[in-house]
Amino acid sequence: MLQAFEIIVDKAKGSSLGEKFYQEADPYLGFVSDKLCISKRASAIMALFADRCDDNHIQFSDYTDFLDCRILSLLRYSKETEELVDKEYVCRSKDEGLYYCIPMEVMEAFQQNQRYIPSDVEEFTARELFDKFNELFTKCRRRKLDRQILKKKLRALVRKNENLAFVKAMSSFDIDVEDTEFSLFLLFCTLFVIDGDDDIRYHDLEFLYEEGEAAWRWAKRGLSQGDHLFLVEKFIEYTNDDGFVDRESFKITDDAKKLLFSELNLSSMRGVRPKGGMLSFEDIKPKQLFYNSKERKQVDELATLLEEEHYQSIRNRLRETNFRSGFACLFYGAPGTGKTETVLQIARKTGRDLIQVNVSEVKSMWVGESEKNIKGIFDDYKQKVKQSVKAPILLFNEADASFLAARYDFSGGEIENIARHYTIQTILHGSPEKMVKSLTEFCESERLEGARAKRKIGF
Repeated sequence: MLQAFEIIVDKAKGSSLGEKFYQEADPYLGFVSDKLCISKRASAIMALFADRCDDNHIQFSDYTDFLDCRILSLLRYSKETEELVDKEYVCRSKDEGLYYCIPMEVMEAFQQNQRYIPSDVEEFTARELFDKFNELFTKCRRRKLDRQILKKKLRALVRKNENLAFVKAMSSFDIDVEDTEFSLFLLFCTLFVIDGDDDIRYHDLEFLYEEGEAAWRWAKRGLSQGDHLFLVEKFIEYTNDDGFVDRESFKITDDAKKLLFSELNLSSMRGVRPKGGMLSFEDIKPKQLFYNSKERKQVDELATLLEEEHYQSIRNRLRETNFRSGFACLFYGAPGTGKTETVLQIARKTGRDLIQVNVSEVKSMWVGESEKNIKGIFDDYKQKVKQSVKAPILLFNEADASFLAARYDFSGGEIENIARHYTIQTILHGSPEKMVKSLTEFCESERLEGARAKRKIGF
């Protein structure tokens, strides 16, 4: 097949894909057409794409000089290109203009002189179904699967597995396979089931949509303003950061988890499992963050230190002076100031995968369990370091609130008093420079208030 592609490309050079080209290349186009079950015109485009299989940004404009034709001539092949996309021989993206690429597994099949056949839709267990969802979402995130094909496959999977309790429970949230938010619903569920993710942010979701797509703008607007269907139906809720609602972070509600995931054993995913197991730096979208000059200097310095060459030399110097060969950094600041996003961008810039752990989820009511959970996280991290080319970043999120909770045993009303005092102080005087210290002072004050003798009221 590769030889047929090569001959087709040679004959296409300078031909403008005219009638003479189709006459001369007909035997080879016929071979490819029969082998791949596509038209001869689609076979010509497939050969041209295969000739640039190492390019993830193939555009029709790349061929105008080679073929000696105008781009308008190539746009006439949109039907044939759609044929290749539907067969999953080619992946299409519209994020930065219209471009195409050939997935690695497709070229591997062609190298074996075989037709690429996508995996069939099957009946799965609930766990197998979510593994399949995760596989498809990962391909789409990495631009190896067209978004429209993704949606088609997700619908087919759900229809094929209507007997599962999860699929039956979807109707409780007014979700159907034909809804525009269907894929987004499944993505929320998959992030929780596969990754144990209770801190889902916009950057985890936006790959589902074309850049600038109106559907994403409306979805994001509804999520931020609180009137999105998922929030209204109590499928998801905002998370809390230091006692304040974070409207850019979401989690599936406890009631929804019980209803949707009753047939899954999720206990192994809670507490001890870091977010996502490991988030690939390739999946982190670049974002521009703005800092004061002092913070910018510190962030840039940290990113430089984590570059592999510098990082290894630092580790060597630490060993030479009998220090441990790693280092830790503490990020502090008010909610929404970009602490987590800064770490994500440093990971992306330095090519390091990321393990994220919410400390509040690790804490346990049982004596000794929190320590076991923490040990499990570090044991898992050590294994990941051994398996990785570059040591991943281990991020402990929301640590300050958990450390305070370990020192104080407050009732719900006392916690509300502390949150109210902190809010009033922030409104009157702005955010404190040392947030943990300020919260600690309010905690001490509340403990003293609670220690006073309480009046008894009786009859």
